[in-house]
Amino acid sequence: MIKAVNIQKLYGDLQVLKGVDLVINKGEIVTIVGASGAGKTTLLQILGTLDTPSNKTSSTLKINDIEINHLSEKALAKFRNEHIGFIFQFHQLLPEFTALENVCIPAFIKKTPKADAEKRGKELLDFLGLSERYHHKPNELSGGEQQRVAVARALINNPAIIFADEPSGNLDSESADNLHKLFFQLRDNFGQTFVIVTHNEQLANLADRKLVMVDGRITSHGKEVIANL
Repeated sequence: MIKAVNIQKLYGDLQVLKGVDLVINKGEIVTIVGASGAGKTTLLQILGTLDTPSNKTSSTLKINDIEINHLSEKALAKFRNEHIGFIFQFHQLLPEFTALENVCIPAFIKKTPKADAEKRGKELLDFLGLSERYHHKPNELSGGEQQRVAVARALINNPAIIFADEPSGNLDSESADNLHKLFFQLRDNFGQTFVIVTHNEQLANLADRKLVMVDGRITSHGKEVIANL
């Protein structure tokens, strides 16, 4: 599903990632933990194709056997839209649009017909317990509801992988627990792979594997080291 080899990232003289190698298998829920500044979010952004390694020519990033470093900007944007979903700590919903409109935006970018996109969007909102919130704008929703809308948006194009950066960091404990349970339910129902950066110890320990980052490197690959790393 994901194979990364020798991922490095420098910002000026500061080396944030120092040659990260990892493999994530299809259908896994993998968490990435570590102290602030360890490189977790930088790694997530590179794995999610939102950023590129500093050593692009001497590193490898394969997703579904596609070499990401070889894609043009246009091809990369298309790949990201069709295969990857994102959930952020701050939901990033557009305030002028309704819940349903926010959910459908990635589908509209994909050129999905409006009727089909809205049908799929309503199915997802129904699944997430938001059938009464189609036409509510973000400021009319609770924090937990806003985050569930963001989850629906991440799922609208049926992506193979969901990347989440501190997805429950802005939620109360009950809403956070519900969101964590939802990730496992989504994996079981739809087969998505989840890669989650989190400081939430409960979520980290629930995952199939917990990757520990220290000073720009992964120091532990979880319950077992993948043989073909």
